[in-house]
Amino acid sequence: MAPVLLLDRVRERIRLKHYSIRTEQAYCDWIRRYVLFHGKRHPSGLGAAEVEAFLTSLAVQGKVAASTQNQAKSALLFLYKEVLGTELPWLDGVQQAKATKRLPVVLTRDEVARVLARLEGVHRLIGGLLYGTGLRIMEAMRLRVKDVEFARREILVRDGKGSKDRVTMLPVRLVAALREQLAHAREIHRVDLDEGFGAVWLPFALARKYPGAAREWAWQYVFPADTRSVDPRDGDVRRHHLSDQSFQRAMKNAVRGAGIAKPATPHTLRHSFATHLLESGYDIRTVQELLGHQDVSTTMVYTHVLNRGGRGVVSPFDRD
Repeated sequence: MAPVLLLDRVRERIRLKHYSIRTEQAYCDWIRRYVLFHGKRHPSGLGAAEVEAFLTSLAVQGKVAASTQNQAKSALLFLYKEVLGTELPWLDGVQQAKATKRLPVVLTRDEVARVLARLEGVHRLIGGLLYGTGLRIMEAMRLRVKDVEFARREILVRDGKGSKDRVTMLPVRLVAALREQLAHAREIHRVDLDEGFGAVWLPFALARKYPGAAREWAWQYVFPADTRSVDPRDGDVRRHHLSDQSFQRAMKNAVRGAGIAKPATPHTLRHSFATHLLESGYDIRTVQELLGHQDVSTTMVYTHVLNRGGRGVVSPFDRD
């Protein structure tokens, strides 16, 4: 079987299990690289030893991060278990990429203000959401109209990391800008409907259960893309949400323009949100729920970057 047909089977299985489009793209890329690594031999003729060789090569020759190697491993296990119907034994022979424990990059309140001031247009609103609500970048981009609760000052995060829903606050300072963005999005939606389009992608079986929902205002993205595009999953022409890469570029330029010598990314705004809440005295369980962490130990990392010196200890050099 040609590799392209194999990848078609992989995509079909991934979509049947409702994995995200990004997971689909990542898994297909790793499977393609695996096939090329072994001279384009079909994976059905390969086994645990070949999987171990590929993953070990990533760690030893490729020097990839542990998370990258784990993603490749997950892709290959999915291929063999879900597509080829083969159970691989536990891969004890794989040389694991060494996981590094790093503290998150956090901006001070002043640095956050300087960065946000250098963002323009819709990017300033997105940056404000990341810092003001603790959203991940893709959670902000995928935000739907129905999940913004102005009356309750809440934002509902649907199907976040780990396929979990959660609720976070809607900062009062963002209400006016968010209403303006929704008015802009509604006008775009009106034009799309007038031109015979106006549908967005709906998760899982909702499109079949509610055939008209994809064109309803409530299901539209808060941050629609500038142009319509063809959905790679079914070939339909839809208006997707804004690309996260455009905001990543804007954030990089804003950090540079603010003269901040830190490797700050969009996720840094989420880190800063959590750290500043803890600095303000909120308990860690509350912060855990707002961030959507499954385990409080994940949230505990922010206690190590609070603005109190090393672990909150006063240096003897600063004692009177």
